[in-house]
Amino acid sequence: MALHQGASGDGGPERRRLSLNPFFGEADPVGGMTAAPPTHRLPDGPLPPSTAYQLVHDELMLDGNSRLNLATFVTTWMEPQAGVLMGECRDKNMIDKDEYPRTAELERRCVAMLADLWHAPDPATAVGCSTTGSSEACMLAGMALKRRWATRNADRYPASARPNLVMGVNVQVCWEKFCAFWEVEARQVPMDGDRFHLDPEAAAALCDENTIGVVAVLGSTFDGSYEPVADVCAALDALQERKGLDIPVHVDGASGAMVAPFLDEELVWDFRLPRVSSINTSGHKYGLVYPGVGWALWRSPAELPEELVFRVNYLGGDMPTFALNFSRPGAQVVAQYYTFLRLGREGYRAVQQTARDVAGRLARRIGELGDFRLLTHGDELPVFAFTTAPDVTRFDVFDVSRRLRERGWLVPAYTFPANREDLSVLRVVCRNGFSADLAELLLEDLRMLLPELRKQAGPLDTDTAKATSFHH
Repeated sequence: MALHQGASGDGGPERRRLSLNPFFGEADPVGGMTAAPPTHRLPDGPLPPSTAYQLVHDELMLDGNSRLNLATFVTTWMEPQAGVLMGECRDKNMIDKDEYPRTAELERRCVAMLADLWHAPDPATAVGCSTTGSSEACMLAGMALKRRWATRNADRYPASARPNLVMGVNVQVCWEKFCAFWEVEARQVPMDGDRFHLDPEAAAALCDENTIGVVAVLGSTFDGSYEPVADVCAALDALQERKGLDIPVHVDGASGAMVAPFLDEELVWDFRLPRVSSINTSGHKYGLVYPGVGWALWRSPAELPEELVFRVNYLGGDMPTFALNFSRPGAQVVAQYYTFLRLGREGYRAVQQTARDVAGRLARRIGELGDFRLLTHGDELPVFAFTTAPDVTRFDVFDVSRRLRERGWLVPAYTFPANREDLSVLRVVCRNGFSADLAELLLEDLRMLLPELRKQAGPLDTDTAKATSFHH
C-alpha cells in the first residue's frame, strides 16, 4: 500500500463554498455557506463543534459498514457498557503506570489470566505485556528470540552476525517487517499442493546454528487453518537429537489463541509444549475487544532477556515494561479486562462456538451452490476460504468480490503466495456480531448475483497484483 501523499487540491473556493450545508451554521445559515474550511491545509480560524462534527461525519458515510466487513478479523461489535468504560479511560496513558496504577493492575491481571489459559508452567511467574496489537507483540517476541540467540552465541559471532527466522510463507506481514527492520533473514516454507501452511519437516530442514526460532501460526489468515504446532515441536526435538540444535518456537496465535483454548481443549499447542517459548494474540480479534490491543507472553522470565525490559515503580512494587510503542490509551486494556470478567471461560466458549457454527453452516451452504469449491470449512478458526469450481469459466473470485461489494459486503478476493500463485480465493471471517441472519442475507445476495455472473462472456480483466489478502 502506498504511503499517504500530499494535497491533491480542494477543487477551488466555489466548490468548497457549496460543500457546506447552510443549515450547519448555528446562528446564521447564510454565513455558514462562506465558512467551509479547506481540506488539505489548516483553516484560518475555528469552526463551531457541531459544524466540524457534521463535515467529518458526512465524509465518513462513504466508508464501508464495519459489521458487513467479512475481510477483517478485528472486532466490530462490543456491548454498550464496554463502550462506556472505554470512553471513561480514553484519556489515560497506558505507559503512565505510576499515575494510573489501577489500569496497570488490570493489565497485570489480564497477563495472569492468559498465562493460566495457555498453561504456563507457573502462571504466577510468566511474564507478558499488552501491546497495540499482534504486530507489535510479534516484534517483541522476535526481538527476544534474536537477543537470546545473540547471547548464546556471543563467543562465536560478532554483533553484526545475521541470524535467520523460519516460518511459513503464509505468515502475517508483520513477520516480514520484523526481519527487515531487525536484520534477520526470513526463511519461508512455501505452500505445496493442498498444504497451505507450514510443514514441520520442511521447517526443521531450514534450521541451522543461526536460527533464532520457528514461528508457528495458530490460525492462518489465508484460510483459517491451524498450523500443527505440536508436530513442529516434535520435528525440532528430532533435529536437536540429531544435530544438537535447540530451536525455540513462537506461536503466533493472533486469532487462534483466543479460540482453541475454548473450542479445542484437546489440542496441544501452547506452553504445555516445552519448546514453545512465547505466544502472542490479538485482544482486538477473537479476544472480542475493539482495536487496538494485543498481548505477548513468555513461558518464564528466562525466555525474556532482562536487558530488553524497562522497569517502572508503582505502588511500591516493580512493574516491568516491554514495548516498542510508548503513549497509548488504556481504554482497550480496560475493555479486555471487562470482557474477561463479563464472559469467563463458558462465555467465551459460547461466543466462539456460535461464530464457528455460523461459519460452518455458511461454508456448507456456499459449497452446495455448485459454483464454488471449499478449501476450508470454518472448523478451526471461524474462517473459511473458497474458490470457483473447476468447470466455472465465465467469472472468477474477483468478479464475485466486486459484485458483493455493490451490495455492501466486503469479501476479499486474493491470490495465494509462493508455489500456489495459481490459486485465487475468497475468504469469509465470521466474528461475534455476524449472526446467522446476516449470514443468510449474504447467501441470498450471492444467489441473486450468480445468474448474472453465469451469463458473462468470461471473467472481467483483473489486476491480481492489486489483490489483497487483507492481513489484519
